[in-house]
Amino acid sequence: MCKLEEYPGKEGMIHISEVSGKWVRDIRKFIKLNKMYVAKVLRKDESKGHINLSLKRVPRIDKTRKMQIYKNEQKAERILEKIAKKQGLTLDKIYEKIGFQLQEEFGDMFTAFDIASKSPDKLLDKGIPKKWVKIIHDVTKKSLRRKKVKIKVELNLKFFTGDGIDKTKKFLMDLTNKYGINVKYISAPKYSVEIESENPKLAQKELIKQLTDEISKIKDGEASFKIMEEKR
Repeated sequence: MCKLEEYPGKEGMIHISEVSGKWVRDIRKFIKLNKMYVAKVLRKDESKGHINLSLKRVPRIDKTRKMQIYKNEQKAERILEKIAKKQGLTLDKIYEKIGFQLQEEFGDMFTAFDIASKSPDKLLDKGIPKKWVKIIHDVTKKSLRRKKVKIKVELNLKFFTGDGIDKTKKFLMDLTNKYGINVKYISAPKYSVEIESENPKLAQKELIKQLTDEISKIKDGEASFKIMEEKR
């Protein structure tokens, strides 16, 4: 039996055949006590109060997405508690004052808080009172402070003409001037290319495109690169 975190007071059952697509010889290798899992509801028996669940029928991408949504909801409620404490209110009262309105206008509170931390005026556009917008912005700006991640690329760059040094310098300077990329010399023909971002996946995608575009313009030379690491 397991507790349904999103439905207080409800319990579900996962048959051993619904734990994994692999042969389950030892259930402890697949399920740990007091750990949270994402499950799919197979059937409900209201008369007996049974809810049958499956772990193996939930796609990995759905598991990841659902866990992230759940974590975001928990984080959003902690932020709401901070706002309540700042105003001398209980959690129930702050939900009545602003929480339910944020959920209605933005779909969920975490989305609202994420927007408020960067663009508080968007809350005003949704009819959130100015008094609350300022308070929410002040709290979320600190609570949702994002850590920057460093993305490092090793660039190999060669030119085969007599002015190869000048062309190399120009290529590297263009990376810095056009894209704000930090370039360091390792040992010819290797160079270290680094950027920092709060959104590493998007930043890495953009960096790859930028390097690919610039390399495609090279004449009388060649270049290649590889992602080295991400440092937090």
